[in-house]
Amino acid sequence: MTTQVPVTVLTGFLGAGKTTLLNRILTEQHGNKYAVIVNEFGETGIDNDLVVDADEEVFEMNNGCICCTVRGDLIRILGALMKRADRFDAILIETTGLADPAPVAQTFFVDAEVAEKTRLDGVVTVVDARHLEAQLKDSHEAAEQLAFADIVLLNKIDLVDADVLSRVEARIRAMNPYAKILHSEKCAVPLDKVLGQNAFDLERVLEIEPDFLDEEHAHEHDDEVTSVSLESDTPIDPFMFQTWFGRLLQKHGQDILRSKGILDIKGESSRYVIQGVHMLMDGDFIGSWPANEPRRSRLVFIGRGLDRMGLEEGFAACKTA
Repeated sequence: MTTQVPVTVLTGFLGAGKTTLLNRILTEQHGNKYAVIVNEFGETGIDNDLVVDADEEVFEMNNGCICCTVRGDLIRILGALMKRADRFDAILIETTGLADPAPVAQTFFVDAEVAEKTRLDGVVTVVDARHLEAQLKDSHEAAEQLAFADIVLLNKIDLVDADVLSRVEARIRAMNPYAKILHSEKCAVPLDKVLGQNAFDLERVLEIEPDFLDEEHAHEHDDEVTSVSLESDTPIDPFMFQTWFGRLLQKHGQDILRSKGILDIKGESSRYVIQGVHMLMDGDFIGSWPANEPRRSRLVFIGRGLDRMGLEEGFAACKTA
């Protein structure tokens, strides 16, 4: 009998901390080797470059949601991985923040070859404690991600007080009383509480969604949510960028669900990474530019009404002469 390779799906809304958790998994000493599949919403990939430089094989799927248009790519990648399954112990899939995890999980049951050679170990949903209540109000995907979670990583608890944390946790338990909830700051949790749990329960999922195994299961995205990708081969002026970006988030932050980028700052030898959720933004240098790659700034926004924000003009004004 063929040994099935365990698969963990990392999901959660935009900016919750999925890539942070993924990097912790790839850098901690646990003795396991992983193949990684990263999916992003938008034509320009950022997360693949934010995944640490580990020995793991990283496959990137852009310009489509893993639960919809690129699901065929997922099946093909899994098929290719199975031909060299002796090189790793398990597979990690990081979905886009706008993914409904149901069709992703469904793949491991309705595709015969995938079902034979892999086993869905669990769906881990990373939650932003500060923004979850608003996300549940505005986004069907945020609710689906919680409903399908086997493990909920309630992240960024340092950004809320005890009353908010208690209210958010109660909301999660009301939506999914079966999921194990773990609290964290910057996704710092024991990984043996997240991985290898054999936590996925098909019977429970069928109670939530009786048509789960129906291959016609459809998922509709919010058409108002779009992405904008910006690039520059010219170094960025740090003062101009901070001024523009700060004003942008102050004025439009409520409609900017996610912002992230890797910037070539004038006079600096290291890459500068920014991560934003609504009006909150964090930035830091993360190490030198790869010797075999050009220094190029890339900035991605995901949100509503992006075409009215003058993003291209604003970013262009930050380039050095």
